[in-house]
Amino acid sequence: MPRPRLARAGRVLTALNTAALYVAGFFLVLMTVIVFWQVFTRYVLGWSNSWTEITAVLLMSWFIFLGAAVGIRENYHLGFDVLLYILPKGSKKVLRTISDAVVIAFAAGMVFYGAQLVGLQWRARLPALGIPEGIRYLPLVGGGVLILLFSLERVVLRLSGTDVDKDINIEDVPDLDAVKEA
Repeated sequence: MPRPRLARAGRVLTALNTAALYVAGFFLVLMTVIVFWQVFTRYVLGWSNSWTEITAVLLMSWFIFLGAAVGIRENYHLGFDVLLYILPKGSKKVLRTISDAVVIAFAAGMVFYGAQLVGLQWRARLPALGIPEGIRYLPLVGGGVLILLFSLERVVLRLSGTDVDKDINIEDVPDLDAVKEA
């Protein structure tokens, strides 16, 4: 892929990443408001809404999967990197590419099997909301698509020679005594 295409794809994926981050944040806030409303109506007013719990769970599913995708793109997920620090530089690229390939396979499974769940449950209805039951599984598909795209981007960038792997430089880690004094 020529560099201009790579840059254009990067801009599109950056926009997707930013949108996913903002949507996840908005859904987190909205879920918090809904849960507050549920608690308020149940314990203060003495009645409850049938729609609040399922809506909060749906919103939580979306912000979890969107947040996971953003974590993949921005390289914020936890990893077991001890081995990478003692291996030669070239092997780090290979091992991280293998790791991304595993994530791509997992994301493809999320999309494939999530789409099957959506299809299997689409005719049933969520009684509290009156919407298709398959909507419960759309976050699995949406998050899987983003994780797939972002992981594939990491592999393509790495193969093009771009450094996408953030290593902790031991010189950048603050001294514990200096942190205590501050």
